Amino acid sequence: MKHTITCIACPLGCRVEIEETNQKNREYLISGHKCIRGEKYAIEEITNPTRVLTYTVKIMNANLSRLPVKTAAAVPKDLLFKCIEEIDKIELKAPVKIGTVIIENVLNTGVDIVSTRSMM
Repeated sequence: MKHTITCIACPLGCRVEIEETNQKNREYLISGHKCIRGEKYAIEEITNPTRVLTYTVKIMNANLSRLPVKTAAAVPKDLLFKCIEEIDKIELKAPVKIGTVIIENVLNTGVDIVSTRSMM
């Protein structure tokens, strides 16, 4: 099966076509990429798509009502909404410093949810 994706590994945004030629050995025919990162991105996007999640968490006693957070690394794309559900269960109290781990090892992915801003 042939897939066409837009590569986001660099600013070029190449239109990459990827087709699995040997399912047993996981071999692919890839075209349209202008750099080596495009080839790697296309294979990862077809076999195991991941994303960094950015979101906000409730915070009390702060100058704003929501604290921006993100995953410290990419998580499987199919777990994004489950991660959001876990974040929505949290309510913090100020102060919180940037880089503070909000949820450790979210959904057993090995990835932490961390604050991306200090809030007093």
